[in-house]
Amino acid sequence: MATTVRIDRTGGPEVMQLEETPVQAPGRGQVWLEQTAMGVNPLDVLQRKGGAVLPLPTGLGLEGAGRVVAMGEGVTNVQVGDRVAYATGPIGAYASARLYPAERLVKLPASISDEEAAAVLFKGITAQYLLKTTYSVQLGSRVLIYGAAGAVGQLMCAWAKHLGAWVIGVVSKPDSVARAEAAGCDHVLVFDAERMAGQVRELTGGAMVDVVYDAVGRTTLNASLDSLRPRGLLVSFGATSGVPAPIEVGTLNAKGSLYVTRPSLAAHTATAAEYQQRAQDVLDAVASGAITPRIWRSYALADVSAAHADLEQGRSQGAIILVP
Repeated sequence: MATTVRIDRTGGPEVMQLEETPVQAPGRGQVWLEQTAMGVNPLDVLQRKGGAVLPLPTGLGLEGAGRVVAMGEGVTNVQVGDRVAYATGPIGAYASARLYPAERLVKLPASISDEEAAAVLFKGITAQYLLKTTYSVQLGSRVLIYGAAGAVGQLMCAWAKHLGAWVIGVVSKPDSVARAEAAGCDHVLVFDAERMAGQVRELTGGAMVDVVYDAVGRTTLNASLDSLRPRGLLVSFGATSGVPAPIEVGTLNAKGSLYVTRPSLAAHTATAAEYQQRAQDVLDAVASGAITPRIWRSYALADVSAAHADLEQGRSQGAIILVP
């Protein structure tokens, strides 16, 4: 039997319940995966609360690592016994074992543990497409990154610095400043909606930033737009404070012919080939030291509610993982 987290309604952490599910024989193109670690991400919280709608009942989780124990027909990219990880759907990573499509599995090198892989792959692919595709960060780029002390933010700040960027990190409270600085930020601001654009103007000598990576959403939207140079890009990719309000097209013109995008990981990993390329880039970045998996806390799968509560209340200082 496998232990699986399920929800039959949306709401607080208490809606997540453990169920015993039978071992299943993998179909064509599938494997049965015994999992050793699963990543917890803000998207999981949003889905649990109903902010990102899922058909109910459902499992949760999009990131995990473990070992292949059985394969269906047509599987050629992995073998029984391989250590593997993944960072996209189908949903249902919160489980001690599960079926998973083989083409979305990533083989793990000996240099990275299962726990590190579960902590870094989803967040690392997010950082990879944001920094290399959504906006091509290069030597001399001026970037502003919200959540610079969080799990994704720490990866983004370190990787942006590795690419040659000048990085302003934004955090929500003073006691997060040191962590953002350690991640590589050149300057760290404690968010103040009224002051931030002025602070950015002062730090940049009036030039403002080329790109803003905004994972916060509703409360930061205007400050983000006001921190951009003419023809700068706002990358709105999260909603921890709620979905951003609609923007009048004329506002973009008035603020300097700005660009705005709302990207998703799904759209940047739609094909197996693109997904595998981005995942390999993340593993290469870990191997080179450009980014480092940082596990803040590991929870037993049975304690998934506590893990969600810590993430939702902003208590985490890095990645959260679950273990069976």
